[in-house]
Amino acid sequence: MIIRPRRFHQLLSVSLLLLALSACGTLQNSPGASEDSATPTDTSANNAGVSDAAANDRDNSHDPLEGFNRAMYTFNDKLDKYALKPLAKGYRAITPTPVRKSVSNFFSNLHEPMVMLNNLLQGKPGQAASDLGRLLINSTVGIAGLFDVSTKIGLPKHNEDFGQTLAVWGVGDGPYLVLPFFGPSNLRDGASLPVDWETYPPNHMEERSTRDKLLLVEIIDKRAQLLDASDILDQAAGQDPYVFVREASRQRRRNMIYDGNPPQAAPPPGLFEDDTPAPKVPAK
Repeated sequence: MIIRPRRFHQLLSVSLLLLALSACGTLQNSPGASEDSATPTDTSANNAGVSDAAANDRDNSHDPLEGFNRAMYTFNDKLDKYALKPLAKGYRAITPTPVRKSVSNFFSNLHEPMVMLNNLLQGKPGQAASDLGRLLINSTVGIAGLFDVSTKIGLPKHNEDFGQTLAVWGVGDGPYLVLPFFGPSNLRDGASLPVDWETYPPNHMEERSTRDKLLLVEIIDKRAQLLDASDILDQAAGQDPYVFVREASRQRRRNMIYDGNPPQAAPPPGLFEDDTPAPKVPAK
């Protein structure tokens, strides 16, 4: 069954709305959300319990939908294990490296209009001009984007989307969210997906069969690029891969929003203060 773009947008919008409402309900019903409902107790007797509860609240503050997210993580993991990963391995086995590189360049070039638009919306005209140059050069000299000529002449590739634009505009992440098929995200980035979908040229092709084939090839190609990274993930994730992926995706997203230079947290007060100097010994 093929989901049409318009229906996809409707389903995604309704799903995100329901998730937002459930997130609000979860946050309102979380422990400590209402001071009026709290019952006075002996603080000296429950001091340890309060500190443990506060620590748990801090750990789960960005993942109030953990039950739903873990279910979606399991679904995506099974889909990848039994469908996407075998297809990606077969694709890499039968396709020469130069051909795979050209395929990746082709799809990367199709994303340049979206990148250019978001750089403009983020107030980066210089990067937007560079993106336009990349699109024109790679689409012509690079033969429809099969060859990345622009990088070789000093026009680097940028990676921007509407979720990053919303972050630059001051929209917060919202709760952590794992979307079916799309993977790790958050409420802000999930709500921005329809905009990214509309700015991707293949989604406006009249020949739907060709469009669907292009999307399938792109998915397989992207998965093939991540085969080595997924092997490293399997080794480094430990006993709870869900938590590892959650924190890694948050750090990666933050790094993308700040173009690789996220602000560093201020050190605790007094961390770098010198110790009290020892008293001087009187000279003899």
